[in-house]
Amino acid sequence: MFRYVNVDLHLHTVLSPCGEVEMIPPLIVEQAKRLGLSGIAVTDHNSAENARAVMEAGQQVDLTVLPGMEVQTREEVHLICLFDTWEQDLGWQEEVYAHLPPLKNRAETFGPQFVVDAEGEFVRENDRLLLASTSWSVEEVASRVRALGGLCIPAHVDRPSFSLIANLGFVPPGLNFEALELSRLTEPSEATRRFPQLIGYPLIVSGDAHQLSEMQSRTMIKVQDLTIAELTLALRGQEGRRVIV
Repeated sequence: MFRYVNVDLHLHTVLSPCGEVEMIPPLIVEQAKRLGLSGIAVTDHNSAENARAVMEAGQQVDLTVLPGMEVQTREEVHLICLFDTWEQDLGWQEEVYAHLPPLKNRAETFGPQFVVDAEGEFVRENDRLLLASTSWSVEEVASRVRALGGLCIPAHVDRPSFSLIANLGFVPPGLNFEALELSRLTEPSEATRRFPQLIGYPLIVSGDAHQLSEMQSRTMIKVQDLTIAELTLALRGQEGRRVIV
């Protein structure tokens, strides 16, 4: 049985140093339900330590939460990495941590990085510098995520920084990204006019939310369930699945 579901596949929690204090699991899932979202993805910068807490909060209100991460490559390109399970995301986190520089976060400069539980209560502070580039290239991240059964989508490709187009100037051939993400500030028709290299790629729009008001309900998918496999079919427009932006 197919169903149409609204999703926001890019949002941050208080683990991201640029995330506002309101970005805690209960308030995130409450805002998601208010917006009519059926699914969200937790994509903190180079870490997954709050993904499980948001997944647990989502279970309480029948909201699907995909665990993920926003990884920064050595070219300073941001890539959204999505998985089905917390275990996959945790394994990915271990690999990412091993490829980050061994530096400490400066909370007074970049902001604090809070790990919280499903109720939003403080657990501890992550002192690793998360706003940093990994040693991996775009190609290496995309390949590794696929090998782990995940989905890799270049983030906010319309932005003038930390994006595939701005930093590389093109979409690398041969990577076969299933989709490209636009920021909430750009309409798909405007994006393809400004960046003709986007033509032919499925596009999604996400909030990249660092505060609750930035969460979006602008991407609708027709699927049987919200899984990586179903989402991939929808992005490809295969077997009756589809994406509407």
